[in-house]
Amino acid sequence: MDMFKLCVITDRRLAGDRSTPEVVEEAIRGGADAIQFRDKEATSGELLQEGLRLRELTAEKGVLLIVNDRPDIALAVDADGVHLGQEDLPAFAARRLMGPRKIVGISASDIALALKAQEEGADYVGIGAIYHTTTKQLTAPPRGPEFIRAFSGRLNIPFVPLGGISAQNVEDVVRAGARSIAVCSAVVSAPDVAEATRELKGRMMKAMEDQLT
Repeated sequence: MDMFKLCVITDRRLAGDRSTPEVVEEAIRGGADAIQFRDKEATSGELLQEGLRLRELTAEKGVLLIVNDRPDIALAVDADGVHLGQEDLPAFAARRLMGPRKIVGISASDIALALKAQEEGADYVGIGAIYHTTTKQLTAPPRGPEFIRAFSGRLNIPFVPLGGISAQNVEDVVRAGARSIAVCSAVVSAPDVAEATRELKGRMMKAMEDQLT
């Protein structure tokens, strides 16, 4: 069971003169059903204040809020979960901190790491980067949609492709086996965040429907 279809990852550097809450509000209006709050430049105090505001916005609309990197902030704002990279806390430690009811997501660059995260109690894994992305410095070339096929049928938890996914390539991602995706720049840097989100999710859902016919 997928916890979400479309997760929008925040990045204030890409948002222009818009605040993170403004971007999140528009992304939700466009159909995002999960928000990953990511801000690597903010202080802990800033993360707490902004996280509390995002919790209000997401709770009001029934949208998941997942905090990047920081289990303490996730717990302090009563977010739905936390997402951690391979250099952060491992899944088993995050699970101890977050408890059984919160979501724990782990980044996994290959199937072995994904299976390890699953074994340690992760609820989902983020995989990628699928395409070239400017939001994160890549340590390896983009994997392409074929990379997604390595995870199909291998995990008992959802896998979420990310990295350079846009309205122009999301159909290929779905055809490769994705049922959930995470995006950042395709939405956050768009002139019209709500419309960009709506188009992306619409194309994603249409591609999924086409596979059933």
